[in-house]
Amino acid sequence: MKQKLENYKNKLIEYWRGKSTKQKGFLFSMVLLFLIIVIGGTVFFTRSTMVPLYNDLSMQEIGQIKAELDTRGVKYEVKNAGSSILVPSEQADTLLVDLAAQGIPDSGNIDYSFFSKNSSWGMTENEFDVMKLDAMQSELANLISGISGIEDANVMINLPKDQVFVSQEQQTASASVVLTTTPGYQFDAGQIKSLYHLVSKTVPNLPTENIVIMDQNFNYYDQESSTTVASGDAYTTQQNVKKDIERDIQRRVQQMLGTMIGSNKVVASVTADIDFTQENRTENLVEPVDEEAMEGLPVSAETIRETYTGEGAAAADEVGVGDEDVANYPAAENGGNGDYERTQDSINYEFDRITREIVESPYKIRDLGIQIAVDNTKGTLNENGEPELLTAQEQTEVENSIASILNSIISTSIDESYGADINPADKTSIVFQEFNGNQAQGQTPTAPMIPMWVYIVGGVLLLAIIGLIIMLVRRNKQQDEEISEEVTTQQTFEVPDIEEPADTEASIRRKQLEKMATDKPDEFAKLLRSWIAED
Repeated sequence: MKQKLENYKNKLIEYWRGKSTKQKGFLFSMVLLFLIIVIGGTVFFTRSTMVPLYNDLSMQEIGQIKAELDTRGVKYEVKNAGSSILVPSEQADTLLVDLAAQGIPDSGNIDYSFFSKNSSWGMTENEFDVMKLDAMQSELANLISGISGIEDANVMINLPKDQVFVSQEQQTASASVVLTTTPGYQFDAGQIKSLYHLVSKTVPNLPTENIVIMDQNFNYYDQESSTTVASGDAYTTQQNVKKDIERDIQRRVQQMLGTMIGSNKVVASVTADIDFTQENRTENLVEPVDEEAMEGLPVSAETIRETYTGEGAAAADEVGVGDEDVANYPAAENGGNGDYERTQDSINYEFDRITREIVESPYKIRDLGIQIAVDNTKGTLNENGEPELLTAQEQTEVENSIASILNSIISTSIDESYGADINPADKTSIVFQEFNGNQAQGQTPTAPMIPMWVYIVGGVLLLAIIGLIIMLVRRNKQQDEEISEEVTTQQTFEVPDIEEPADTEASIRRKQLEKMATDKPDEFAKLLRSWIAED
């Protein structure tokens, strides 16, 4: 066995030495590439893809989950400043079911079923009131979260203390509701009113005016309020009208831009100048029926024609001015002959008579300004781990898109009597700035997905490398077989020994001199000197 290994080793060394430098480099590159592919593929296919198990949890809930995973020996990662936890994708579904069966995470919310499960005689009245309030808030939040367009809700209720005396005035409760709405969803006035009534009827002694509802973008949802001066002074009414107009335009701009860019990527602010001048006037107008000919509608017509020929006829164009003559009629002439003719046309026209009582609206937008702040981050990190920012060209494209929308809103919102000389571009301001804490709630980090073409290219390269290695091995094996065949086919020839000639007297003397030179070099040297002296 050892001899076989030694033979294989010698053959491998001889094979390696028989290759040129180019062939050695090619073989070394193929082996190195094969190792890289095998090792990289093994690492890639054996590594676990981490997916989010829970998102947007509190530190306490993340701690509970972390302790349970440590007990189970499950690999995990904590991301997003401790609000999300990631686990291997193949274990995510099983862990969700197991943790839910154990009541993890425990959010701390109390519902009304808590009292039937944990009622005890040792509970004090204050503890019961606190748990009852917490249960009421949790149940109301769950009730609101089931409404279309609302993803989540947080409710805070402030209940008044019970009165000691019956004669004391009963105090009212108050409530604050924060909604997490679906991006792009718009609530109409009826839905907002229903939401106010839902909260008001759920909590005792809670009027609708003591309820404040807002969303995650700090947009308030108010009930429709009257703008008349029935209560309060004119200044308060005007300020309320101004705020309502600004809030309405701000919500529309925020919703439109939030749908395009992202609700967490843009913030809008609106300032308006309102004209509260009210005008009452009455207009009495007379207009012709035919405006081109400036004529009215003929109502009645009268035509008078008179002719007379004979003695006593008056001269034409002469009227009677005597005592017995009729005014404006021709006077008679004694003994004269003549002709008389008179024609008279009378037409009565009727014109349009219009009476207008005009009450000008006291709420006209005289000027409008819109300020927009846009987050200039792309949501990804660069090589240094810093947020990647928008380029100058991308900012210009976003700014042009926003400017066209704002110009249209300003042009249609400002009253035409004030908007003739207004340039909408001068009324807008767009700023690009990196937001702090710009990650939207509920956004789940996604594991990096490798495109399918990477797998296809890797498989093709692997097959190509395997094919090249097989071809190279076959080629080398074929060359070895050809060399061995050439060696075996070579003919062997026996080379005869050189026959030594027979010893002569000269050869014997030469051998003696060589032996003398080898054994006795001094005597050989003396002999040579004597031969030289004799010559």
